[in-house]
Amino acid sequence: MKKYIGEFIGTMLLTLFACGVVCVFNFADNPTIQGIIGISLAFGLVIIAAAYGIASESGCHINPAVSIAFVFAGKMKTSECIKYIISQILGAIAGSLLLGYLLGNFESLGANSYGNLINGVEIDALKAIIIEVILTFIFITTILTVTSKKETASLAGVIIGLTLVLIHLIGIPFTGTSVNPARSLGPAIVQGGDALKQVWLFLLAPTIGAIISGIFYRFILSKKSK
Repeated sequence: MKKYIGEFIGTMLLTLFACGVVCVFNFADNPTIQGIIGISLAFGLVIIAAAYGIASESGCHINPAVSIAFVFAGKMKTSECIKYIISQILGAIAGSLLLGYLLGNFESLGANSYGNLINGVEIDALKAIIIEVILTFIFITTILTVTSKKETASLAGVIIGLTLVLIHLIGIPFTGTSVNPARSLGPAIVQGGDALKQVWLFLLAPTIGAIISGIFYRFILSKKSK
């Protein structure tokens, strides 16, 4: 039970603090380079803090895509993965509700979206899916690799956190960067509107990226290390 509580709390704090920074920067209405950097650091630093806080109990997945990848990598049972995902989604919803309460409104909670313009080019659903699949693959392959080697295990939290910072730096202008279905679903459910209409993409794309990463690790990377 401790590991499920850890996943709930970890995902709640990720949503509260990292999405909270999105709201503090008022990024949806006023996107700036300072906002991109601040939000990227927020997501990465929360992961680092959580990694050294709850990793001993649950492994600090706090992301359904990570748990799904662990199943396909042969590191987790499906039944355990389902319990992790339920805990993570509930944590994200709780974090979004708390964030909305603290802000005094539930209209903008850092939800992900597509349809943005980059250099005059619209980021449609297909482009957004490709971006999220690639970013999720990179992020989760890093997690699977650094947590599996003794020489990097002690620094895993820092490496994973910094990787998440890098992914957000490139991904925020395109989709806001999800790579985490719970982080997207929680704010979308509470916020509603267009965020809820578009959330399917941020459930689908990270899941695809996670499955590819898990299979890639299991049949390519793990065999190389043996």
